[in-house]
Amino acid sequence: METVITRVVVNDGSAPDWEAVMRDRMTAAESSPGWIGGSILTPEGDANARVIMGLWESRDAWQQWHEDPAFRDTAERLKGLESDAGTPTWHQVVYAGGLLQA
Repeated sequence: METVITRVVVNDGSAPDWEAVMRDRMTAAESSPGWIGGSILTPEGDANARVIMGLWESRDAWQQWHEDPAFRDTAERLKGLESDAGTPTWHQVVYAGGLLQA
């Protein structure tokens, strides 16, 4: 299991639209093979920054999600809403708390 974390910067005034698109993206990802879960975070004191955390079974599953039409649709919708789309960073999951409990 791996976590991908990306810090993005949204344009002034674009946060509500950006967040709506990202909620659509994460909801669509729920049906993608290998998706475990994720969060969208706003760092304290950095109103235009967002941190996206996705938990995946593998990087290959994440890569295949990027070929999905739902992902590509949301990528188009995000254009113009971000001043920095960020760079994904990968992290091995050491402990996931109660995330995997039934």
